[in-house]
Amino acid sequence: MRIGVSLPDNLLNKFDKIIVERGYSSRSEGIRDSIRSYINYYEWMKEIQGPRVATITLVYDHHKRGLSTTMEEIQHNHTDIIKSSLHIHLDHDNCLEVIVLEGDGEDIKELAESLLSLNGVKFSKLTTVPPVSKI
Repeated sequence: MRIGVSLPDNLLNKFDKIIVERGYSSRSEGIRDSIRSYINYYEWMKEIQGPRVATITLVYDHHKRGLSTTMEEIQHNHTDIIKSSLHIHLDHDNCLEVIVLEGDGEDIKELAESLLSLNGVKFSKLTTVPPVSKI
């Protein structure tokens, strides 16, 4: 099936560079691989259940209008599972935030997805493990 997609120039340029470096035969093959990876990640996220310990790592543009306020509001709604957070100014434009969590996997996913999808977040990673007593 053919589809049309609009992308910003900088994103497409970076993607095309990766396509060449990884040796894909076409942009389409790279897009198919990216979609498969996204589907695998989504399916992994669906399996996060029960008691979990987790981290959410974010890099974001702190100049993005309203982003810091929105992130704070989201986190204030999840104080029951947030155990700690670390905020680092990487440079003039970017901040790194690491949030340490413990609680129900569904609650952790809800928090992660609400942060990961924000406009201005440049990098995001959720890592979860069962509590030590379950390993």
